[in-house]
Amino acid sequence: MGTSDTPGMSVRIANLEAMFDHRGVTSAAHSSISAPALDGLPAQDRVRTLQARIREMQSSTLDSRSIPTHPAIAQLLPGGALKQGAIYSVERSATLLMALLAGPSAAGSWCGIVGMPEFGVEAAARFGVDLDRLVLVPHPGDQWLNVTAAIADVMEVVVTRPPRRADDASISRLAARLRQRDATLIVLGTWPQSEAMLSLSESDWSGIGDGHGHLSARQVTVTVTSRVHARPRSARLWLPDREATFRQAEKRFEPRLAPADLAPPLREATG
Repeated sequence: MGTSDTPGMSVRIANLEAMFDHRGVTSAAHSSISAPALDGLPAQDRVRTLQARIREMQSSTLDSRSIPTHPAIAQLLPGGALKQGAIYSVERSATLLMALLAGPSAAGSWCGIVGMPEFGVEAAARFGVDLDRLVLVPHPGDQWLNVTAAIADVMEVVVTRPPRRADDASISRLAARLRQRDATLIVLGTWPQSEAMLSLSESDWSGIGDGHGHLSARQVTVTVTSRVHARPRSARLWLPDREATFRQAEKRFEPRLAPADLAPPLREATG
């Protein structure tokens, strides 16, 4: 296909350019892609340039509708916060999940936990989750998706662990409902429409000496893979430190006992 203007292409360009010529668009947005910048470009390039700018504007708008999460994790997230109406996936870490909840909960958000009967409320409270604004639905059964949607109607942050993969139509309906209600969903596991996936690796514990002692702190690498950033973002964090708080690690901790030497049941129970 050539790059010359066709009637259909001209209509598309005119419609897109009209969006930037509208008086409601801010002057900064308008000046960043002025008419001279488009002059001389082939039709298809003009369309792609305008579409890219539209996506950027939409992204900025969504970023402004956000709720805070813990600063140690916020630095890795697109926009530096959790977006309202978006979905995030957390890979197999209850502690990382609680770190995500601590910020919204401390800021006054109500949080709901669906399908996680083993969720540790004492640990959550120690990590900063306000139990007075926490609702648990430990056994939703086959209605887990409907329960998740219902909780999202009234709460700002919802956590769910799907017992199985939902069908595409149900996934789309839930995503639309979250956007309508400005609710944020955190899925423990994978989810096809996630804004970002958070994973944990390189877990090193401190507190164990030469065959004695107690696990007291853990340093991990948290990685966020998102649709916005071209490359995954990673940071070394205390999750938690000796005071049961989450923070960025100034330097890498060198454990006296290698993680592989820890008994697997102990490692899983504390993760």
